Amino acid sequence: MSDHNQKRDDREIPEPEEEFPVESEASQAEYSHATPAEGASDPMEAQDETPEAQIDRLSKLNEEYLDGWQRARADFANYKKRIEREQREAYRRAAGDILTRYLGIVDDLERALKDRPTEGDPANWADGVELISRKFHSVLEAEGVETIQALGQPFDPNLHEAISHEESDEQPAGYVIDVVQQGYRMGEHVLRPALVRVAK
Repeated sequence: MSDHNQKRDDREIPEPEEEFPVESEASQAEYSHATPAEGASDPMEAQDETPEAQIDRLSKLNEEYLDGWQRARADFANYKKRIEREQREAYRRAAGDILTRYLGIVDDLERALKDRPTEGDPANWADGVELISRKFHSVLEAEGVETIQALGQPFDPNLHEAISHEESDEQPAGYVIDVVQQGYRMGEHVLRPALVRVAK
């Protein structure tokens, strides 16, 4: 080897310094956000909250929970009442549809009673028919069926059905002067309007 090469090989090679991984700017930024600044307090810890303030905050929170519970309870009570009301109305409609089928029988009984004899055996027979009619009406009344008042009343298209308009000396215009066929209702539900003659 030449002297020049020998001198280069005899030079001291410095020991390598300890290496640390170089962080990217993004990593450094993330680290700075994740670590709270020196002296900053944790937002989850109310270190500066006084006992009085804590009691006040918890009291307000309790009131909010109580108000929500009361609202939910009221909503459930209203829902229960609505369901019960709908069930009652459904029963009335179903019962009304069934009972309407028997109204024709009541009409026949009432027509027979209008022309009943007043003497002899036929009179006894008529009394028996009248007893049947009373029982029938009792059954209807027990189910909530009522006779619609019509004779001498102002004509009401919601309750009455006019089949004619006639002159009358007994009733003023617009009043019912005769009931051709009785009408019936069940609560607010009209099973059948009354067929009437109306004064004009």
